[in-house]
Amino acid sequence: MSIVPWEMRIELLGPLSVRINDVPIMPDAAKPRQVIALLGLNSGRVVTVATLMEELWGDEPPPSARTTLQTYVLDCRRRIADAMGRRQDPKRVLRRRHNGYLLDAGAARNDVRDFESLARAGRAAVEREEHRLAADLLGRALGLWRGCALVDVRKGRVLELEAMALEETRLAVLSRRIESDLALGRHADILGELMALSAKHPLNEALSAQLIMALYRTGNTARALQAFRQLRSTLVDELGIEPSAQLQRLQQAVLTRDPSLDAA
Repeated sequence: MSIVPWEMRIELLGPLSVRINDVPIMPDAAKPRQVIALLGLNSGRVVTVATLMEELWGDEPPPSARTTLQTYVLDCRRRIADAMGRRQDPKRVLRRRHNGYLLDAGAARNDVRDFESLARAGRAAVEREEHRLAADLLGRALGLWRGCALVDVRKGRVLELEAMALEETRLAVLSRRIESDLALGRHADILGELMALSAKHPLNEALSAQLIMALYRTGNTARALQAFRQLRSTLVDELGIEPSAQLQRLQQAVLTRDPSLDAA
């Protein structure tokens, strides 16, 4: 079978989308979609049969689990062949390895890989204090998200952990972007966003610290102190702990109107 040019695009930061030559190859059934999602998330790397079975059935795989998994893989290969016009062996794309399967996506566009690449570059720019560049790179990384990761895929144990890790990374990148926005003096521009984020993540001390800083720098000292009291109340009620020493120092700086809090 001749080898012809083909192109794959994998999107996981929102609804699942895997396309070859702009033709979608996602099945409608829940478990085959889990298989495609896990292979796409690990494109270029082997996903073991054990991992796939854990994702699909947890600790209680049926006696026919391996046969059923092979059926899902065969269906996926059929979809790949259809998308390529049956001009290339689909086994070259979805490869069998001795202990699992590998989605050989070639030079595929993968939104998770793109997100991670932009996030790394943005973090490096923050470390160099190139905040305008950092805000741009981190903003572009966040712009790749189209909702919650794998929002339309039923998640077993493996995909649930992967999605949680992606969401945590997303929140960390968002916090870094806000850090650069604050350094650029954009306090008023991001105040509404920070208030919404702090309400959504009431135990996140980093976001609360940024909200306090933005409120203080926009002349809302009383609201900044109220934000600290709200955080402290939530931490004590929910976790039985006090805010970190860093947050307490920030509160004291606000109380004394420490010049170090003023924007550069």
